[in-house]
Amino acid sequence: MKYLAFLSVALGAAVALAAPNNRKRAACTSANPFSGRTLHANSFYGDRVRAAAQNMSDSSLQAAALKVADVGSFLWLDTISTIPTFESYLQETSCDEIFGVVIYDLPGRDCAAKASNGELAVGQLSTYKSQYIDPIVEIVKRNPNIAIAAIIEPDSLPNLVTNSNLTTCQQSASGYRDGVAYALQQLNLPNVAMYIDAGHGGWLGWDANLQPGAQELASAYKNAGSPSSVHGIATNVAGWNAWSKNPGEFENTSDGQYDKCQDEQRYVTIFGAALQSAGMPNHAIVDTGRNAVQGLRLEWGDWCNVNGAGFGVRPTASTGTALADAFVWVKPGGESDGTSDTSATRYDSFCGKSDAYKPAPEAGQWNQAYFEMLLKNAVPQF
Repeated sequence: MKYLAFLSVALGAAVALAAPNNRKRAACTSANPFSGRTLHANSFYGDRVRAAAQNMSDSSLQAAALKVADVGSFLWLDTISTIPTFESYLQETSCDEIFGVVIYDLPGRDCAAKASNGELAVGQLSTYKSQYIDPIVEIVKRNPNIAIAAIIEPDSLPNLVTNSNLTTCQQSASGYRDGVAYALQQLNLPNVAMYIDAGHGGWLGWDANLQPGAQELASAYKNAGSPSSVHGIATNVAGWNAWSKNPGEFENTSDGQYDKCQDEQRYVTIFGAALQSAGMPNHAIVDTGRNAVQGLRLEWGDWCNVNGAGFGVRPTASTGTALADAFVWVKPGGESDGTSDTSATRYDSFCGKSDAYKPAPEAGQWNQAYFEMLLKNAVPQF
């Protein structure tokens, strides 16, 4: 993302000078902020996809790839250096769209994984607030008429529920809780709808994790002052779980009886009830970007570059479940989850498992072959 910073800032300045942002939009105050709006197809991902299409010799595959560029997806602000590009992408959004953004730069990020460790060390909470969250908030405030859906810090609070035995997560805990609360407080704006990351059905959906998970998220919500812009949770972010599958992918395994949330539809319903009891809004958005093909993983926890995956259902507010505000594409399909290079500093053993695609570059880098696989295996097809 860094190499686009100068160009994006320049384009943003040009847009600001040529056409001031005075478009009028409704604030995100309805029960479902996605109702009547389409998820914006940001040009950061679109440009990567169009570049990938140019590298294809198969004309039919190329045509399909170009359709992917028009699918709405979330923009990840995963380093401080990405923030200068944010406004120019944001201002592409039309009146009938909602812009998706992922807030993802907590100190000690991803305390239970190596592949997606962040730039801020444990203890750098003041930097997170002043150099990361505050500049993002300033940009959002300058664009009050653009509807925004913000996913708050994937993997952070779920890790505190299930990986509290790890020293890295113990050290990160206070920074996670304080950082998430600060983000929720500062982004509590009329044009923003926030969804706190809640893992997925194979994570906090286990019987033993439901209540602790709901309490952890509800505590963050309450510690932030119960901000009205929080609509609920985001699930299956960068994940592989089916929205609806009965029996679920791991339902008939020996321990399947201890997890009633065998697909994301059941998770949204069951965890949603726990959230409501804990005193937190319980609507959800679900990442369907790469979940088209099931039965690929050896274990439910296998998260890295799953081999054989395909693009899933396109973003829509028509979910058939009242608590599910929308199906969305959060993880940009084609960007790696982590490197398969065992000598790399950020190598995680999950990226070397037999159900992980290889070779794979560092997290966030483009994997052309993996993108083409997602495209060929898409359901529905492009």
